[in-house]
Amino acid sequence: MSLPQRFHWEKLADFCESVFRKAGVPTETAQIVAQSLVEADLRGVDSHGVVRTDIYLRRLEAGRIQPLAEPSVISEGPGFTLLDGNNNFGAYVGMKALRTALDRAKAGGIGIVGVKGSNHFGTGAFYALQAIREDMILMVMSNASQTMPPTGGIRPFIGTNPLCVGVPAGAEQPFVLDMATSVVARGKIIVAAQKGEPIPLGWAIDKDGNPTTDAQAALEGSVLPVGGAKGYAISMVIDILSGVLTGAGYGQYVNNMYENWNEDQNVGHFFMAIDIQRFIPLPFFKGRMDDYIRSLKAEPKAPGVPEILIPGELEHRQSERRKQYGIELPLKVAEELHGIGLRYGVSLLDAAMPD
Repeated sequence: MSLPQRFHWEKLADFCESVFRKAGVPTETAQIVAQSLVEADLRGVDSHGVVRTDIYLRRLEAGRIQPLAEPSVISEGPGFTLLDGNNNFGAYVGMKALRTALDRAKAGGIGIVGVKGSNHFGTGAFYALQAIREDMILMVMSNASQTMPPTGGIRPFIGTNPLCVGVPAGAEQPFVLDMATSVVARGKIIVAAQKGEPIPLGWAIDKDGNPTTDAQAALEGSVLPVGGAKGYAISMVIDILSGVLTGAGYGQYVNNMYENWNEDQNVGHFFMAIDIQRFIPLPFFKGRMDDYIRSLKAEPKAPGVPEILIPGELEHRQSERRKQYGIELPLKVAEELHGIGLRYGVSLLDAAMPD
């Protein structure tokens, strides 16, 4: 049977939610996890989209995710909370942390939430966009398992720890910076290796620490931090706030979800929400943001550059296109999801868009 590869985003989310529910995940958790995956695909961050469904389910089935364990408060004060995710799905734990940070900010102007005992939580933009809808600034970060060496090292020690900052605007699109601290996502190197294609120099080093254009050698070595020593330092900051400070894993103690089946990941997150109105009136802030963005876009452009963009703008446009025309999945991913659906009695074909 020839499988479709273009899917309606809401029906694809329904498919993923149904699969997770059939696997024993409570409805609210299943909805949040499915929404997190599909929204990543909508924004073109396919490495964090429905392609992750399989590994999430495999860790669930292996007992390495506990979907019935509610996140619990370890400690709290006027402007902060420390949560234990109790090894539930990262997106569900992240949503609880987000809600807590926003509530804290509304009560006191700023809300900081640290998290230990979590799992891969998807994209930072998933949380930032929800904070923006509530007229809040959000900074969110997470650590990850080892894929990058320290500058001057040759062995993976630190994760490609992501950083996201979301800021609302008025008539203009919001500012949404969502970035890993590596030059490139490791997934791109995996694709190059599968195709037998070289990678650009500067993406990675081999296991002996030599720069390489060989994708397979890069996978056996390490990806490199963006901006050299500066990216490495930023990744350390994220690891310190998300891991060392919270009691979560850090550095070599964040377990790889694809390789370590004997231990929980113990990923850490750090959320900081800011209530804009505690600083200046919200309409005034949004007007200033609009002026800032328009002034930036009006700057002289380099030859061949049609438009100056702000962080998050391309992803927003991609999301609008994919909502209209569908999410196109690689055949391998569609086949994998189809197989998962057969296993749990849920039809992926129901989510397909007509040609």
